[in-house]
Amino acid sequence: MLKAENITLHYGSSQILYGVSVAAKLNEITCVMGSNGVGKTSLLRVLSGTHASSGGTYYLGGEEVTNSRADLLAKSGVAYVPQGRLIFPMLTVRENLQTGFACLTRDQHVIPDDIYTLFPVLKTMLDRRGGDLSGGQQQQLAIARALITKPRLLLLDEPTEGIQPNIITQIGEVISHLKLQQKMAIILVEQYFDFAFSLADQIYAMTRGEIVYEGRKSKISKAKLRNAVGV
Repeated sequence: MLKAENITLHYGSSQILYGVSVAAKLNEITCVMGSNGVGKTSLLRVLSGTHASSGGTYYLGGEEVTNSRADLLAKSGVAYVPQGRLIFPMLTVRENLQTGFACLTRDQHVIPDDIYTLFPVLKTMLDRRGGDLSGGQQQQLAIARALITKPRLLLLDEPTEGIQPNIITQIGEVISHLKLQQKMAIILVEQYFDFAFSLADQIYAMTRGEIVYEGRKSKISKAKLRNAVGV
């Protein structure tokens, strides 16, 4: 579904990514792991179209989409759940979910029942403002909003950050369900080593803007991976 080759990225005069190449397959979870500041979020910004790369190529479903605008990538099936969630605090839960309609034709402007199956707490809070939800509830809302767009590629940036353990477990179960039940590729950026390792099919470890270790989880050395990501 996704293939990115030799991606470089600059913020002004500072280079952040150095020839990063990653791939993600349908019905698999691809994890990008590493400590803070190594370029994981910057990579997702390139893949979501929220920041243009300085070089390299990016293919989605076999079509080159290098440096396409974020809105066009969203309509092509790329959904991004950013670090910090970025829900609309003054809008209700229902209104936050409805913002996902922007990527869909008018006849698709319906919140699917399976959203409430995955996140039952949201159904009980439809008229509550997003800013009044707990951190874990906001994370569930952010993922649900992304799923409204019917993505082919789901980008998740640190979904466990600041979340209570029971909600982390629920989010892991949702991600596993999406892998099995939906026609999508999932890229998970995560520092929580055990959470990421338990979900991954393919793993990339980043250090200082480069991929330093990669492989299928079934063949990778867990000890070498821990060493590569510095945990």
